[in-house]
Amino acid sequence: MRRPGGWWRTKSTPEKVETYTRWSFHFFGVIEVFALGVSAYGRTGAGLATLLCLLVTAHAAVCMLVSSRALDWTRGRRPQPVRLMWTLVVVSAVVSITAVGIAERGPAGEVETAAGSVYGGVLCFAAGIITLGVSGRRRMVAVVGGFAVGAGLLTFPLEMPVLASVVLAGLVMVTGGFLAVTSIFSLWLLNAVYALDDAKETRARLAVAEERLRFGRDLHDVMGRNLAVIALKSELAVQLSRRGRPEAVEQMIEVQRIAQESQREVRDVVRGYREAALEVELAGARGVLTAAGITAKVTGETAGLPAEVQSALGWVVREATTNVLRHGDAKEVAVTVRMSGGRVVLTVENDGVAETTGDVPSADTGGSGGSGLAGLRERLSAVDGTLEAGPGGRGVFRLTAAVPLPDAAAGAALGVAS
Repeated sequence: MRRPGGWWRTKSTPEKVETYTRWSFHFFGVIEVFALGVSAYGRTGAGLATLLCLLVTAHAAVCMLVSSRALDWTRGRRPQPVRLMWTLVVVSAVVSITAVGIAERGPAGEVETAAGSVYGGVLCFAAGIITLGVSGRRRMVAVVGGFAVGAGLLTFPLEMPVLASVVLAGLVMVTGGFLAVTSIFSLWLLNAVYALDDAKETRARLAVAEERLRFGRDLHDVMGRNLAVIALKSELAVQLSRRGRPEAVEQMIEVQRIAQESQREVRDVVRGYREAALEVELAGARGVLTAAGITAKVTGETAGLPAEVQSALGWVVREATTNVLRHGDAKEVAVTVRMSGGRVVLTVENDGVAETTGDVPSADTGGSGGSGLAGLRERLSAVDGTLEAGPGGRGVFRLTAAVPLPDAAAGAALGVAS
């Protein structure tokens, strides 16, 4: 069962910005209802005020629907809502004409002010919303200009002076243009956030690809020389065998030895044991996390640790980094290496765990076959180490690995730490 607000914490940063932007456009409709519809009750009678409020509410609902569909169109999820935008134009015209009729034939006085506010207000909101569904500056200017011209033309039945009509059209142009600019800027900001998130993922993939290239170079260094020697000695053994020389057997024995040595070295490379220093893994984790936009903080000393201890803890760092990138939405990761009671303790904490009762990774996270927490426990058990994983506080996941040190290494490590 999710805790209150869990749905928000599980969203990525771009999804949060999109949700905020979408509801901001919906809030425009709420502002329209209160500013134009509800305020009419203080300016005219209850009957006309209710009629104006219903018209404004219907117009605001269509505006909300258009803004939502236009936002989906901008993100490439829906086709352009052309028919819906024309529906908004028709609804805006109907509401405006009705407001003109109320102002012309209704009781004189405050009703004209209320109807006039509805008349100009719906055109301003419609102009700002419709620009969300068009592309190109010229089309956006044409939309706002069209509503401004329409606002001026619809005042002729009221027999308003030409100057007053021009002023009203100018007000619609300025107010509608402001709403249009605000809407376009919000869309630009949303698209920029998504673009930055895509760039962050690209940088993370490039960092992983660079690590794969490094692995490929290591594998080539191991196999390239040995395969060349095997090919040369095999050819020599063939020539010696054709001549009936007993040295051919010695050459094939040497080929067998090199092949077995190559097999061992490849196994070491695949398992990550070949020159696997904890400091190297920490530097690599810092680089990958930074490339993914995550703040990485590493503290503690790693000098003087035995090779088998560094290798085991290096795997912990590597697996923890992978889990941070794959699961949750971490903003900060803290890695601490410390000596305690003749043991070296590695702690990895991240704040990317959503506050739900079922969001803690299990022991099988990351799959099988040497991956995940179960695989780490197997590797640590080879050096009498232990692994603990679980919540470390509010929204924090903590991974703690402890490996005992030999007496000599413990004394040297403590000396370095002091």
